Amino acid sequence: MWTYTGHQRPPFAATPGLGQESVWDYPRPPKLVADHRRIVVRRGDLLIADSRETYRILETAGPPTFYIPPGDVHVELLQSFPGRSICEWKGAAKYWMLAGPSSAREAIGWSYPSPQAPYGAIANYFSFYPGRLECYVDGERVRPQSGYFYGGWITDEIVGPWKGEPGTEGW
Repeated sequence: MWTYTGHQRPPFAATPGLGQESVWDYPRPPKLVADHRRIVVRRGDLLIADSRETYRILETAGPPTFYIPPGDVHVELLQSFPGRSICEWKGAAKYWMLAGPSSAREAIGWSYPSPQAPYGAIANYFSFYPGRLECYVDGERVRPQSGYFYGGWITDEIVGPWKGEPGTEGW
């Protein structure tokens, strides 16, 4: 059972400054929040997504993940990637890679075709790994959350520490 669920920050958590958020104030189960800042995802000159109508998932101990509507994603650049995972909150995830013979064979993003309630609003929306693509929030380049599995978007507004760093496996 989790000790911290967004109701009380642990003593090792950084204190957020003005205009910042602590990942330790995010709830468990996660909260779905509409976000209207400009989100851009690209690989070099290749624009993959550009949106102002996204959702953030805010979950205790993790940087937010942004979910982009399919109409704002160049889905013709994507193809299904083998494998899947199960989120205890959102359900079964589907993975995506860049299409084309010259693309690296790795997942660059994921979606939830049939998310569990109350996350239905993100059905078929895409989220991307900022460690594998260039992701921006209102022009700020996102830093990736540590660990191959995690896809959190770290910006200057987020303080931690967050899961994914060495020693956080028990969080």
